[in-house]
Amino acid sequence: MKAERTIILKKLAMGVIICMLCSSEISAGAGAITNENLPQVLEKLFRERPDLVMDVLRNNSESVLEIAQQGSNLRRKRTLEAQWTEDLNIPKNVKVQGRPVLGNENAKVSIIAFTDFTCHYCQQASNTIAAILDEYGKDVNMVFKSLPLDEKGPGALAATYFLAVAQQNEEKAWEFYKKLFANRDTLIADGEKYLKKTTEGLGIDTKRLSRDIHNKKITEMITEDLKDAQDLGIEGTPFFLVNRLVIRGALPLDLFKGAVDIALKKNMKK
Repeated sequence: MKAERTIILKKLAMGVIICMLCSSEISAGAGAITNENLPQVLEKLFRERPDLVMDVLRNNSESVLEIAQQGSNLRRKRTLEAQWTEDLNIPKNVKVQGRPVLGNENAKVSIIAFTDFTCHYCQQASNTIAAILDEYGKDVNMVFKSLPLDEKGPGALAATYFLAVAQQNEEKAWEFYKKLFANRDTLIADGEKYLKKTTEGLGIDTKRLSRDIHNKKITEMITEDLKDAQDLGIEGTPFFLVNRLVIRGALPLDLFKGAVDIALKKNMKK
């Protein structure tokens, strides 16, 4: 990434220099351009002929935007790392007993995910988590926590069905989880009709499922999840705890991995 940015910057600088040499007024006063006097020459160009600089920027707009994005990502990474350093010293108490766990139950790092099956950003984040679990293997797992936008909408109902399926078979529950996100639009449109049809294809006891979705245990878990979210001050989904580290929103994979690496490193020191 750094090497690519350097190449882009060199191309832009060359564009500026070419424009400068085409300006007889500036090139006449510049003399021979060397590595030593290049900064001074460019400063003179920026001051006296900003129109040439703007032409170069316009002609290389995609490269300029790429550099700006790289700079923005770097600032965001530094901000997150500073936040995560503070997070390491702040315990987060959330209830995870009885929640479905994807991956090694004894993993060094647990990603506790507050999610909504109807949320587009949660759908994006589910792919990021899948990639992380695949890469880190037994060192990382994910714990599901329900936080639907609408407590009476299809997202809340989907969470209830997911937890009810998990009472029979967690492997089937995670299969169901993937189907819910893969068919998010259908879930939103058809609600319980889609949920019933999908669970019928999982090979589980549907009569027991009908009982379990009204089970007091599941109702209590959902209530506890909402309470935990309130205590943590969560304002939207997705929201993650990577051990103690807080992640708000659907971070790109490289940034999310940064949190996992910090949590793993902290765990290794114990």
